[in-house]
Amino acid sequence: MSELTRSLAAEAATGTATKGEPRRLVVLRHGQTVSNAQGIWQGQLDHELSDLGHQQARAAAVAISSLRPSRVVSSDLSRAHVTAQEVAAASGDLEVRVDERWREIHAGGWQGLTADQVYSQYPQDAEKLISGEDFKRGGHGESLADVARRTRQALDGLLATMDPQECVVITTHGVTGRCLVAELVGLDQSLAWRVLGGFGNCHWAVVEEAGTTGTGRSSWRITQWNASAEGV
Repeated sequence: MSELTRSLAAEAATGTATKGEPRRLVVLRHGQTVSNAQGIWQGQLDHELSDLGHQQARAAAVAISSLRPSRVVSSDLSRAHVTAQEVAAASGDLEVRVDERWREIHAGGWQGLTADQVYSQYPQDAEKLISGEDFKRGGHGESLADVARRTRQALDGLLATMDPQECVVITTHGVTGRCLVAELVGLDQSLAWRVLGGFGNCHWAVVEEAGTTGTGRSSWRITQWNASAEGV
């Protein structure tokens, strides 16, 4: 073996030994609520999990525990917080830290309405929603850009505290979950709205660190989307 070959082999072995697993975020939507089952826009209304939602949360918690999360952070809305507590318990009684920046999009006048009612009472909004145009929901609610800004602040704070190879679970909501994943991987929000399927209840995405950008910020990639525990 030549000196060059030995050198390359040593470098490869060192890289394998030190690389380890990437940092990882698991972005989890909460379990089902009665309003979910009825097709009602909840937004930031605080609704409890249904019986099925509790079952979904327990099943998802067991599945996610295999990723060995060391922390769980959550929206302060009860449907997300209760789901987060199941994940924390299944992963070794971890602490759950709540942060309102992980809340669902504020849907303004849509909150409490069914999809049919939204289409009837806010026809112009409905057309924008279908086309993928970004706008403030229900007149005085948030836009996707608004959600991206607040989740970016929360993400930056979280990433600054993550250790190498650490896995953290973010328990959140359907629209917010998609927004924060798009924000993290650098995907345009309107494009993400059109091309990424919505999160099912207690479905999750896994996002892994893939290196650094030219500006020194970590780059991330989606390795799982809309994953779920079998049987729920």
